[in-house]
Amino acid sequence: MPTGHEREPNPTEVRAGNLRLAVWDWPGAEPTLFFAHATSFHARCWDSIIRQFPDQRCVAFDARGHGRSSKPAPPYHWTAFREDLLALLDQTGVSGAIGVGHSMGGHSLAAAASVCPGAFQALLLVDPTIRGPEGYDAPFDVSFVRKRRALWASPDEMFESFRGRLPFSRWQPEVLRDYCAFGLLPEGRRFVLACPPDIEASIYECSREPETKLYDAVARVDIPVTVLRAGYAGDLPFSRSPTDPRLASRFPRAQDVLLEDRTHFIPMEAPDLVSGYVRRQFLRPAP
Repeated sequence: MPTGHEREPNPTEVRAGNLRLAVWDWPGAEPTLFFAHATSFHARCWDSIIRQFPDQRCVAFDARGHGRSSKPAPPYHWTAFREDLLALLDQTGVSGAIGVGHSMGGHSLAAAASVCPGAFQALLLVDPTIRGPEGYDAPFDVSFVRKRRALWASPDEMFESFRGRLPFSRWQPEVLRDYCAFGLLPEGRRFVLACPPDIEASIYECSREPETKLYDAVARVDIPVTVLRAGYAGDLPFSRSPTDPRLASRFPRAQDVLLEDRTHFIPMEAPDLVSGYVRRQFLRPAP
């Protein structure tokens, strides 16, 4: 089989109700590694990690409102992300997968696993947006998100603008390249954000709705789970962990790992670290 750098995914799409979800499928051996991205990101942000598993089937997708997937008008209730994920698993024939989810993607994987036993054999939740019960009451002003720059001359312009400033300067350059290359869509002679600012803002606003709470639901997820939590304590926007420190204790079989020197953007800063946890804890060598 070719190396991970040579292997290209098969792009396809599935239907979730009236929506189209873009899916990227790298063929290979089972179990499937199934990746779910964070708010305002996209499937191809996982490329640097997927390259490290050249023999494994890997599947990543663009959530509604992101990447090449459909973009219905807000609001963006988080239960819809769970239902989309269940539709995707059904149509791609994925079962017994190792789920790897970051932030909102971690929430979606845990929510899907709580209602669909057998979909996953293990989960790696990377700083998932799963708060404690008290974390849904605090006010959350995301007005600045709607002011994000949405139009760019090219992905290269976006890369050059971002690479020298935080939090992007902490990212691995190849991850930032992928983020920019697949995070923009052509629009005439310009490029536009693949996750529009009004959609991103709606997702954050809806993240504190009562139905997003998973504190009781995760008790039904009786598979091995590893929760990676960011230990960063600074004041960069969206860089502190949204994960309840008690989360792992709510799963029947979970471990908590606190990464003292990492921000919320763990997969972007340390793709080797994330792939290492997948390999050591969930992938067994062939007999």
